Amino acid sequence: MGRGKIEIKRIENPTSRLVTFSKRRSGLLKKAQELSILCDAEVAVIIFSNTGKLFEFSSSGMNKTISRYNKNLDSSEAAVVEYKTEKQDLKEVDVLKDEIAKLQVKQSRLLGKDLTGLSLKELQHIEQQLTEGLLSVKEKKEQLLMEQIEQSRVQEQRAMLENEALHRQVEEIRGFFPSTDDSVPTYLEYYPAKNSLLNIGVTTPDGACNHTMERDDSDTTLQLGLPNGVYQKRKQLETESHSNDSESRVGLL
Repeated sequence: MGRGKIEIKRIENPTSRLVTFSKRRSGLLKKAQELSILCDAEVAVIIFSNTGKLFEFSSSGMNKTISRYNKNLDSSEAAVVEYKTEKQDLKEVDVLKDEIAKLQVKQSRLLGKDLTGLSLKELQHIEQQLTEGLLSVKEKKEQLLMEQIEQSRVQEQRAMLENEALHRQVEEIRGFFPSTDDSVPTYLEYYPAKNSLLNIGVTTPDGACNHTMERDDSDTTLQLGLPNGVYQKRKQLETESHSNDSESRVGLL
């Protein structure tokens, strides 16, 4: 007769449970060894009895197999996390694409395009948005103009203050150098006699003497920088004094 089917459940009898554990543990370890040899697989089996006793089998070393298992576990978990993150990113990308498409449609409608299919209420809403935007633009424009006007006023005040300061400096400089009403005579006004005598030919000894005297006097005038009128007055006074001396000498004789 064949073996009957055994119901898989906990064995209540401790003796039967211990015998069954020993038999099946040996069979499991044997099958693991056969699997590693036949299929060139890395197999590790760890068994703890109900009393806490350890039984194990490893085809390549238990520590090596466990470290390899941990690496694969970490990589699989990282792959799962990466997959979830990528999936979430794809969802966010789809949401952003939808929002961009909606904004593009809204912008085209504000520019007066793609208005077909809109109801009267939607058109009124677009008109209200445009009106509010236009008012905001005008307010900003007026604000900028007022700021520019204020800056121009400040610059004008600064220029006026600088101009007043320059005027004060000019007045102070004029106070150090008082102005005169006498005009400075030209070279011809200084020496008219000298220029005329240079063009006249000398014919007599007296004339040559007079020419020499007048030239010497004009050279003296040139060196002193005296005007022609002063020179003539001085010459007249010298002539009068000379004539008076001559008359007094004649009277004495």
